[in-house]
Amino acid sequence: MRPMSRMDILNRTSIFITGLSVISNISAQTPKHPNVVLIITDDQGYGDLGITGNLNVKTPVIDKFAKESIRFNNFYVSPVSAPTRSSLMTGRYSLRTGVRDTNNGGAIMAEGEVTIAEMLKQAGYKTGIFGKWHLGDNYPSRPGDQGFDESVVHLTGGMGQPGDITTYLKGDSSYFDPVLWKNGMQKSFKGYCSDIFTDQALDFIERNNTGPFFCYLAFNAPHTPLQVPDKYYNIYKGIDPSQGYEKMMQPQIPMTESDKEDARRVYAMVSNIDENVGRVLGKLDELKLSENTVVIFMTDNGPQQRRYVSGMRGLKGSVYRGGIRVPFYLRYPPLKKKNTEIETTAAHIDIMPTLAELCNAELPSDRKIDGLSMVPLINGQIQKSGERTLFFYWTRHSPELYNNIAIQKGKYKLVGNTDYNSPLEKFELYDIDNDPFENKNIVKVLPEIASDLKTELDKIAGDLLNSANLDKRPYIKAGTRFENPVILNRNDADGQWGVWEQEEAFGTWRVLFAKGTYNLKFRFMKPVPAGGRMMVETKTFISQMKNEEGVTDVIEMKNISIPEINCDFTPFYLTGQRKILPLWVEIERL
Repeated sequence: MRPMSRMDILNRTSIFITGLSVISNISAQTPKHPNVVLIITDDQGYGDLGITGNLNVKTPVIDKFAKESIRFNNFYVSPVSAPTRSSLMTGRYSLRTGVRDTNNGGAIMAEGEVTIAEMLKQAGYKTGIFGKWHLGDNYPSRPGDQGFDESVVHLTGGMGQPGDITTYLKGDSSYFDPVLWKNGMQKSFKGYCSDIFTDQALDFIERNNTGPFFCYLAFNAPHTPLQVPDKYYNIYKGIDPSQGYEKMMQPQIPMTESDKEDARRVYAMVSNIDENVGRVLGKLDELKLSENTVVIFMTDNGPQQRRYVSGMRGLKGSVYRGGIRVPFYLRYPPLKKKNTEIETTAAHIDIMPTLAELCNAELPSDRKIDGLSMVPLINGQIQKSGERTLFFYWTRHSPELYNNIAIQKGKYKLVGNTDYNSPLEKFELYDIDNDPFENKNIVKVLPEIASDLKTELDKIAGDLLNSANLDKRPYIKAGTRFENPVILNRNDADGQWGVWEQEEAFGTWRVLFAKGTYNLKFRFMKPVPAGGRMMVETKTFISQMKNEEGVTDVIEMKNISIPEINCDFTPFYLTGQRKILPLWVEIERL
């Protein structure tokens, strides 16, 4: 773990959160350092399980596991991936960690954050991540820089995306036989991605079964692209996935044929996940570790495509419940068996404090931890969350007042999908206890409650938007002994909003260079024409070179002397009036 003194700058005004403050005593028979297996899936909504009422999907393993577990029925996350994962890893709202988006340079977690992996390493755990990280692909934000002893991951937010340079160009086969990143180095694998990540997790568990371990199995499925082996797709190819969906939806929005086909593929991917979860649970049984292992299953946000979501409003990206309410099941046999279903509100920020208590690990004390341990709830010491406040948001690039933003306190939830200067009546107020589908806006019925919630929303948003890690956004460090060369990908490019697959776009990376001589290599989406100039802006000077190679998709600039600087690194190929952004950039210090 890094020295805590780095985080002095993060001592900001705390968010006022009440409730769930009682610290419970775990049974004296509970092992001091239980193993932890945390399984999270990607874009699997609350309704994508048999146990949550889906009539179509087949998830016998997870359904059985849920019945053996403590089930939190009102568990919330962020509307999209990277914010959820940063909160899960740190116990803090994502904006405190520097994570504000899924791309646009907004999915890089600040170097000084303390993760679950770092916390548990301090308590003697071996730590491994297998699957999706999505909190930074370069030093100092990679899994190995943030507490994981072992990692087998893909880059950016998803395999097959422009930022994942080793799978993007494979197109429709990106989930099969991929090149992944094992402990920071490229390695080829055979098979289907979810099976590969499970294989690696099982190997990690097998090799570390005599001491405490933390295994973070983060499936990238069922995220797009919806690629799945035929074995699983054939289970669903003849079904009508709208069964059960249209009856629940209010107002009814019929599934299109495209929606139905997407649902078939998602359910196939989920069945594959279910089978792999069974493999993990089976390995724990085989090694006689089940009694001494905390196992968590959860998902990161609501579904991306329209399908059954238990009647809730909203999909991925939305602050309505369909976007942020997810299944959360925790199995740990030494805990008391009562209260297996818990209705009290809990959230992703609570996972780190919960594991700290269960694993006898020390939470960092030099920063605001927004989450609270769920152990008192599990032990039946607190039955309700009372007036606890939770904050939700997401808009592309940076938070917007008051667009797709919400605050929930007790049973009331205030939602903003309006302009920055809108009057209170333009907001939405819901009584979640009596209107769980968020259909009846009562802002005009209870204006005083709405006004109090908006005052608190403004206070929380003001605090988070002034977080030090947003004000001083994280840098990628080039020229260090920890990573050389450094490959900058599209996911981490800021500049123009929505940098993705465009040829002509303004993109820039925040890079801290060590003083030295560098070779730069630029890979383009398509071959660039001859006769143009490769331009590289690094703070106060520009390096430029005429393309003498002709039509090419790779340009190299060698022996560039760069002083020690932190800068917005801005490369583009200039041809006529066109400025073409590279797909990726390799920076190698000689």
